[in-house]
Amino acid sequence: MPGVGHLQNVHPLFVHYPIALLAAATLFYVVAWLARSERWAFTAYVALLAGTAGGALAIATGLYAEGGVMVSRSVRAALLQRHETLMLTTGCLALIASAWATIQRPFPRRLRALFILLLLAMAGVMSKGADDGGRMVYDYNAGGSACGQPIEFAK
Repeated sequence: MPGVGHLQNVHPLFVHYPIALLAAATLFYVVAWLARSERWAFTAYVALLAGTAGGALAIATGLYAEGGVMVSRSVRAALLQRHETLMLTTGCLALIASAWATIQRPFPRRLRALFILLLLAMAGVMSKGADDGGRMVYDYNAGGSACGQPIEFAK
């Protein structure tokens, strides 16, 4: 895998599946709620658990890599710190949702609307955090060695 040789760290290898799985879990739970379908609820539950586990790995690799990310101080202050906060928040919300769904497997019977709101909030926070991560990679080359470093932050 020659592309991996351009990476500063392994974090990018672990972020995409949890984003997809947590987004899918949110969508599947909404479908399960509207369709009153246990089959969709079970699919959503599996996606939520897999996304939460994968998210824990993505968070761990991100925290491990943080100190070595080659970005300027302005990018670190404007994007990296917010990305970290948003993704840690996403992980906490996913863990709460996973625990709640596990206790009342596969879909909480009580307060379902609140559970759906929790998932939608998680998806929203995750989307903004992922956008910040993507900006660091594609706007400021935080993921590899394609151009000289550091690139200063610009709005």
